[in-house]
Amino acid sequence: MGIARDYRAFSHHQRLVRFRVKYKETDLLIQSTSLLEKEAERLVIESRLAIEGYIREHPEFLHAKVPLPIDDLAPRIVREMLSAAKVAGVGPMASVAGAIAEYVGKGLLNAGSEEVIVENGGDCFISLNGPCTVGIWAGLSPFSGRIGVRIDPVDGIHGVCTSSGTIGHSLSLGKADAVTILAKSPSVADAVATSIGNLVQGEKSIKKALSVIDEIQEVAGGLIIVGEKMGAIGQIEVVAIPH
Repeated sequence: MGIARDYRAFSHHQRLVRFRVKYKETDLLIQSTSLLEKEAERLVIESRLAIEGYIREHPEFLHAKVPLPIDDLAPRIVREMLSAAKVAGVGPMASVAGAIAEYVGKGLLNAGSEEVIVENGGDCFISLNGPCTVGIWAGLSPFSGRIGVRIDPVDGIHGVCTSSGTIGHSLSLGKADAVTILAKSPSVADAVATSIGNLVQGEKSIKKALSVIDEIQEVAGGLIIVGEKMGAIGQIEVVAIPH
């Protein structure tokens, strides 16, 4: 059974064409300046083949819970995942959704799209010419769907990734309804969201987890939601989403 992605009904940028690409476990919602479905499919397959091929040669890559050594001979997407894992202190597969979103997004920009949003299960690559708001979905929390983070292209943030211990299919050892991380790289944002999500075991964990986010140079900012409590730190603007 696939994960419910009801939040996608609310995801639409007025200037962009909206389409979906699915291949094996990868399920992307893409918004771009033109319909590039075939190109996006090619990029998804290309990225997955690179990761799957590397796993065949290095089985530890799939199940590692800690960073692995950087491999300069690995495919580019794998190198980015290894680097992101090192930043976050987790296994490289913790960054896979963000890495694929980034690979596809950059590929579509190279294919001629002027603006691109690629969402992969709550992990986003964003490259726009103007500001946008990314909604935060946080399970049963009263904040879910009612707040978002504002992204401005002048800040150089392309990765907005969310990890949850209460919703979704991704492995999380924590109890946060949402941990959202902003970074230049979606791979880094995804890995750090997983790492911080593992730290949050309840409302009392929020302050300590925010201090950890603040120490990671590669991260611009972060938001943590646990039930009725919320905390944010760094270069992050939280806004209300009107209903």
